[in-house]
Amino acid sequence: MPGDVHILVDAADAGTRLDAFLGVQDACPSRSACVHLIEAGAVVVNGETCLSKKYAVAAGDRISVELPDREEPGIVVGQNIPLDIRYEDDYLIVLSKQRGLVCHPAHGHADGTLANALVYHCGIEHLGTVQGEDRPGIVHRLDRDTSGLMLAAKDDDTQRALQDLIRLRTLDRRYITLVHGYVAMDEGRIDTGIARSTRDRQKMAVSDDPFARQAITTFRVLERFDAGRFDDGYTLLECHLYTGRTHQIRVHMRHINHPCVGDPLYGRGGRYAERADRGLTRQFLHSWRVAFTHPETGETIECRDELPWDLAAVLEELEPASLGRTEAGEEIVPQLGLQ
Repeated sequence: MPGDVHILVDAADAGTRLDAFLGVQDACPSRSACVHLIEAGAVVVNGETCLSKKYAVAAGDRISVELPDREEPGIVVGQNIPLDIRYEDDYLIVLSKQRGLVCHPAHGHADGTLANALVYHCGIEHLGTVQGEDRPGIVHRLDRDTSGLMLAAKDDDTQRALQDLIRLRTLDRRYITLVHGYVAMDEGRIDTGIARSTRDRQKMAVSDDPFARQAITTFRVLERFDAGRFDDGYTLLECHLYTGRTHQIRVHMRHINHPCVGDPLYGRGGRYAERADRGLTRQFLHSWRVAFTHPETGETIECRDELPWDLAAVLEELEPASLGRTEAGEEIVPQLGLQ
């Protein structure tokens, strides 16, 4: 069953291996499935991701398990879905995911996913399956309606190595978002816990619960825009993810009262929401840059991705505010395919 499982270890279980401990919990899947979850970074012990199945649990440990939003794993068949590949070698792929494409099979999306496209392109035998047989090649995810750059791995060792980069915060991931309102500071840092909302299970929320997972986002203002009478301005931001929690940027932008334009879950709503969202039917959020050290060759890999047409069109309609473009904006905005 999808969702988050929270467990407090008592003294009787102290010293038990993590995979064995999780494997006998009623809310968790089998021990072998728990090993996959541990290796995929879905298990957090006392606020830190634990990647060792041999970790000996201690009395008082607070363990959180993020269960996958899917039914029993099935075989992912290849489907001829076009891939926009920006870099590829024998070990990994960097691709640009289009809006509307789900990353892997889940409830309500049995096929037609990025995973199906990867199987068609590479063959199931040439993709890492550390995250499970129904997530071949997947290293990290983007929300269905978030576009931009992602990584895929062609073998288990590469998949683990790339996930280690995420865990160690050495995978440089930059996003572009347009948010409501004038963001006053030219740069900032948001460091909070994030957990599933207790009010709406479809949402995540900033939380100080002991089981919440640490989420760190930094941002730089690129440009500010006027909005007329239907909003109090807009700000174009570059966000840098240091962690990769579900909906992280969207939740953090809502937390600072500058939600992403067009966001159906965390947006402002209200009488003039459609006009204030500039007609967007998805969140204005795009993964525009990734940079990392290749786990096999040691080479620095950097890829950039211009804004897709629907997001670029929104910016072209906006009137720059008197504060205008920042120094960071002068550097980055032209790289997005904008003037």
